[in-house]
Amino acid sequence: MRRLKPALIALAIAGMAAPAMAQVPRAPDGKPDLSGFWTHASLTPLIRSPANKTLVVNEAEAKRIAAAVPMAGVTEEGFKGATYSDPNKGAPPKGAKDFGVQGYDSFWMDPGARLANVKGEWRTSYVVEPASGQLPYVNPAEQAKKRALRSERYETGNAAYEGPEATNIAERCLIGFANAAGPGMLSGLYNSNYQMVQTAGHMMILAEMAHDARVVPIYASADEARKNRRPDAIKPWFGDTVGWWEGDTFVMESTNINPVQVEAQSSFPISDNAIVTERLTRTGEKDIVYEFSVNDPETYTQPWKAELSFYPSPGWYEYACHEGNYGMHGILAGAREKERQAALKTKPAKFSKRGK
Repeated sequence: MRRLKPALIALAIAGMAAPAMAQVPRAPDGKPDLSGFWTHASLTPLIRSPANKTLVVNEAEAKRIAAAVPMAGVTEEGFKGATYSDPNKGAPPKGAKDFGVQGYDSFWMDPGARLANVKGEWRTSYVVEPASGQLPYVNPAEQAKKRALRSERYETGNAAYEGPEATNIAERCLIGFANAAGPGMLSGLYNSNYQMVQTAGHMMILAEMAHDARVVPIYASADEARKNRRPDAIKPWFGDTVGWWEGDTFVMESTNINPVQVEAQSSFPISDNAIVTERLTRTGEKDIVYEFSVNDPETYTQPWKAELSFYPSPGWYEYACHEGNYGMHGILAGAREKERQAALKTKPAKFSKRGK
């Protein structure tokens, strides 16, 4: 039997691999092309539910878990089980405590219809390291207390609301919620769509949620990127992000994230010294594997890592955050009325002068 030379074997292997490589679209500079409209909407949470013991489940189990999510029925397949507000119902009765008022009805919600499928696996959490699927807090009790205080202020309406700046930054449409734009881009209740525009010198990632955009400069190496960071005093929304290519993976590293964003809006706590590293790897026509890791010894006992996948999206709608919104007027009007009532209670009584 005639033996093939090693060089011929290598050529044969390369020839077999060529079709798979050709499935990844390339930019003019030869890098994988990340441009286009994408979505990572899914019902998978950041951290794993105690009910799910493993990171990866089979398809049948993935369907069972997804079906148990309250909003799983709200899908592009027909809004099964969706309920909508009745515009003719009128105001609830005065003093009623349970009248079914909601911030949104089902029509507006689009959280996805399935668990995330990453690298061909159905996932029960975005967190993959540590293996528990939980965030490895240095002080879990302290973080729980902070989350409770934030919930008390923003979710139960017990903030003072002296002025518009007292409301949540997402309520003011300064940035979107659910960490949509990152760093650490997570899916949310709706609008988990993105547009990426790639050039040789920059990567632009625009999140549909509140039109949040990051324009990331691309450098030849990690060292060069870090040398070109902004001064530490500059802390923009979404941080100071620089990027570079490592083979076919685009890497972004963010520091100096705005402390207001971190404190009031981030889906996970970080300190001022945290470093968030994101990696985008296009693996085919219809998939970008997205990973991000958080290195923050002040908050976590170890660096932790999450994985998602972006899939093609047909596009998106304009996110008109405050168009026709009278909520802020009502919030501030209620605060002024609360102050007026308090003033009446503390106002000294008036006595008329008696004649002789």
